[in-house]
Amino acid sequence: MTRLHAIEIGDGPTRLVFLHGVFGQGKNFGNIAKLLAEQASSVLLDLPNHGHSPRTEDFDYDLFADLVADELRYRNAENEPITLVGHSMGGKVAMRVALRHPDLLDRLVVMDISPVSRGDQSEFAYLIGALLSLDLEQLASRKQADEALASKIRNLGVRSFLLQNLHRSTSGGWQWLANLELLGTSIDKLVDWPAIDGQWSGPVLWLRGANSTHVQPADELIMQAYFPAVELVTVEDAGHWIHAEQPQAIATAISEFISRN
Repeated sequence: MTRLHAIEIGDGPTRLVFLHGVFGQGKNFGNIAKLLAEQASSVLLDLPNHGHSPRTEDFDYDLFADLVADELRYRNAENEPITLVGHSMGGKVAMRVALRHPDLLDRLVVMDISPVSRGDQSEFAYLIGALLSLDLEQLASRKQADEALASKIRNLGVRSFLLQNLHRSTSGGWQWLANLELLGTSIDKLVDWPAIDGQWSGPVLWLRGANSTHVQPADELIMQAYFPAVELVTVEDAGHWIHAEQPQAIATAISEFISRN
C-alpha cells in the first residue's frame, strides 16, 4: 500500500481528513484544524505529487481518490466513516472518493470547486512556468528565490504560498516538493472533471468564496445531481483560497456542519 504523508492535530471525537489544492500541502489546514481541535481529530494529508507524499507517473483524479481511500481504510474508515474535506483540486479528489468509495465517508465538505471542467489553464501554466524558471543550483537562499520571483508573481501572499514548496534536500541543495514537471504537462487534466457515474446521498457542505469565480450558478444543478443532500454556503470577503483568507469562518461552518445529527 502507498501511504500518504499526514499531520495529525486535535483529539476531538469527530474524525476529519483534509485534502489540499494544487501546489499545497496538508499543513495548509493547520490553523483550521487547531480551531477545531476540541471537537475533531484531524488528519491533514499531502496528496500525491505534493508535499512529502509519493509521486506518480500520471495525473489521474481516480488514482488519487483510490490512494486516499487506501489511506482512509488504513485509518479504519470502513468501520468508522470520516468527514472528508477538500479544497480546489483536493475538493475534486474528495468528491470522487465519495462517488467511488461511498462507505468510507460520513460527511463531505467541498471548498470552492465544482464537479465540472474549466477551460482556462493560463493561470496554472503561468505559475508553474515561473517556478520552473528558478535555477535551483544557483539558488543561495529562500529570500533570493522570493526576490527572483517578485517581478513574475507580484502578489506576496501567492508567492509566499508557492515558495512553501521550496525545500532543502538532505544533500543541502534546493528542490521542489510539488512535482512541477508532471503538473506542467497535466494542466488539462488538472482543470478537467472526467466523466463518472453515481451519486452519494450523504450530507455535503459546499463552501464558495464570495469573490471567487470557481463556483458558477450553472454548477449547482450538476452538483445536486451527484450530491442531492448538498448545501451551498457563501463565505464573504473571500476568494478562492477561502481557508487561508477566512479560517475562522471556515472552522465555524465546518463545526456547525459536523455538529448536526
